[in-house]
Amino acid sequence: MSDRPLVLLHGGGPGVDAVSNWTAVTARLQAGFRCLAPDLLGFGTRTAAGPGLRGPRAWAEARARQVLDLLDREGLERVDLVGNSAAGGAAALALLAVAPNRVGRVVVMGGAGTGPLPARVPFYDEPTKESMRAVLGRLVADETVHGALLDDLADLRLRQALRPGAEEAFRSMFTAVDEPPVDLTTITTPVLALHGERDRVSPPGVSERLVAALPHGRLEVVAGAGHWIHVDRPDEFCRLVEEFISS
Repeated sequence: MSDRPLVLLHGGGPGVDAVSNWTAVTARLQAGFRCLAPDLLGFGTRTAAGPGLRGPRAWAEARARQVLDLLDREGLERVDLVGNSAAGGAAALALLAVAPNRVGRVVVMGGAGTGPLPARVPFYDEPTKESMRAVLGRLVADETVHGALLDDLADLRLRQALRPGAEEAFRSMFTAVDEPPVDLTTITTPVLALHGERDRVSPPGVSERLVAALPHGRLEVVAGAGHWIHVDRPDEFCRLVEEFISS
């Protein structure tokens, strides 16, 4: 394992936590980096955290401050980041806006929350195992390939999504608030945006627009992958992360 620190910021689906989000690639990434993977505010062990926050930008900025606190506690002056989707990706972009000197290189996934808000909040209008399983199924390109994994995750994430405070926090993350987004044109850090060719949550065009706005952004569309690139194509995902972070 290298002593180069890499912070893994998980996605924002109902009931998610860091361990289950990254399990498909943790071992390989730990072979090359010192990985830190916190539960982000509003999820996992931090379900009840973040009272009073409303809207995606407020949550992203609060999570950016959470990551800065983690770096300070660990005595880390500078790290690289991998940010997954509308929770981790958005937090990574928010961190680049407020403390770019603390970050070397960044990989974001699935549009990093820069697309439109979902038309309806997933799962909580019908909080059942079947509903959770359907939500998770949309994250991969082919459900039949990952059936056992999705069944196991549905049980875990159902329990976590029904913890006290989880629904309130989740709904507030997707509340439309009249606030300007992060100004991407001011972010000078190198950013690699990964997007699954078969993403059913957020189309590749979201990442295309993200990269077009970033001064040093690059896009890689991963063939055959859905929203969960690291699950559908773990070897290719790790290779892209390792090559970009180490370049």
